[in-house]
Amino acid sequence: MGVSSNESIQLCIFDLRRGQHEGQELDKILFFFPAGLPFSKQLSVIGLSEGLITFTRIFSPEAACEVIEAERHSHVFHEAEPDIWMVMLVEKSNDSEPIWRDDALRKVLKEIHSLFIMFHGSVRGMLEKEPGGELTRRHLYSFIMDYLRACKNRSPWDNCCCDFLAGRKLLLPSFRDCLKERGTVQMLTIGREAAIEVQSLVRVLESSAGNSLCDSLILFQDLLVSTTLSPDDTINLFTYAVLRLTPHALSSGSSSWSYLRKGSTASNVAIESNSAHPNSLSESLYGTSDISSGEDNHYHVVRPLQSDKWSKGKDGYLVTDLWGAEVGTWVFATPTVWLQQTGEKMYLCVYQHRSLTLMLMIPVSAVPNGEQGVSEVRRQIIENASLQILKVEEKLSKGWGGENAYHVGGYRYLLVDGDRNVSRASPATKVTTLTKESLLAMNKLRQEVELEKRRAKLDGCNFEKDLEMCIRTKNNAWVISRVTRGKELYMVLEKASETLLYASDAVEKFSDRYCDGAFSLD
Repeated sequence: MGVSSNESIQLCIFDLRRGQHEGQELDKILFFFPAGLPFSKQLSVIGLSEGLITFTRIFSPEAACEVIEAERHSHVFHEAEPDIWMVMLVEKSNDSEPIWRDDALRKVLKEIHSLFIMFHGSVRGMLEKEPGGELTRRHLYSFIMDYLRACKNRSPWDNCCCDFLAGRKLLLPSFRDCLKERGTVQMLTIGREAAIEVQSLVRVLESSAGNSLCDSLILFQDLLVSTTLSPDDTINLFTYAVLRLTPHALSSGSSSWSYLRKGSTASNVAIESNSAHPNSLSESLYGTSDISSGEDNHYHVVRPLQSDKWSKGKDGYLVTDLWGAEVGTWVFATPTVWLQQTGEKMYLCVYQHRSLTLMLMIPVSAVPNGEQGVSEVRRQIIENASLQILKVEEKLSKGWGGENAYHVGGYRYLLVDGDRNVSRASPATKVTTLTKESLLAMNKLRQEVELEKRRAKLDGCNFEKDLEMCIRTKNNAWVISRVTRGKELYMVLEKASETLLYASDAVEKFSDRYCDGAFSLD
């Protein structure tokens, strides 16, 4: 199937429009991990993937291929842009229960692409500007390798990301992450008075960029408080903030924490040494294997996911040299991002006061004088909003319940609102108390729910029907799922009564108290 036993995972990006003539096959490869794999094997993997895509289109021309299950491997597909495909091949474990969920792996691919286009624009757009593809490959290689290393300095109550790359191990989202939901934001619950203060601050920020409105994202700790952006842009910027910008991300003392780093698990996929040190042929395709520097031989490649590159300045704004310096000066260039909804290029200014992080997006077109103009806007924001920032931070701090604020005694849960792209879950430190058997059962349950949703999608209908599943595990735990009207609840009850009535009552109590009865059967 294009993968040998000692090559447990491959991740590739290729363009179906390129390399159509004999002798030009390498042109279609835009990224391949591990990069040191011989080109013959890379082409074998991509050729197989291309064949599966073409074959499945015969039966489902309107719906892109998502997952193909082979005897020894799972093939996970994501059509990131028209004819640009991301594919992950994962070797199946020998365990009786699956340790990965296909949907979780697809969301990794989606997140990589969404973050990439936020910073660099579309892959197709880059290829059109530079048809040779060299610059595109260098950007993708640097960005994705940084992404795989991006989550080492995390807070211990992380609900967003995991450490994928540790030394020569690639750590994929596994059954231990079954009570997390990638591609969502985690919100801070606030009272009415605090909400009024936050709204007042948002209005001040909006009017601080002169004639153009300033979009904003406000976080407290690692939780979202307010956003004026579209859902997709909110998710992308929230993800980046939690990775690199919040106080926990900036703290040099934060621990390198992850479920998967604790002991040896079956989800640790060994990486051959040549993946960390690509050979000279790979370097000619992807660029230099030394990705420790933001510079390469021909281009300055902006690498926004590099660690330890942001710091807090004396004025409260975060600064970084990742975007280089303004031409002819020693002034660091202000970071820029592309908004997905509008396609507009925005300056990204980040201000921090204690546990409060403000992300401000200012249209590049609205600032005529470059860095000098941005500096003036930043100064105006502080002058206009400093008092309101102090008030908001004080109110949120008084109401903050700490890392276990959303812990519910006796329950380990995940609550997902798919319509709002919001999730809430038991603190990670509490989830670690669950047994492996319970986590595997929950992972299997979520796989079943995702299969039902996929079937509904193929049938051309929205997944609006109510769904309830319960599993009694070998270790006498209840693993429960309820899905209704775009909302999903997943719950593990260990050391619980063996009766189904007990499990149903526990869900009803949780729904009535914490979900406004959204999952009640009445």
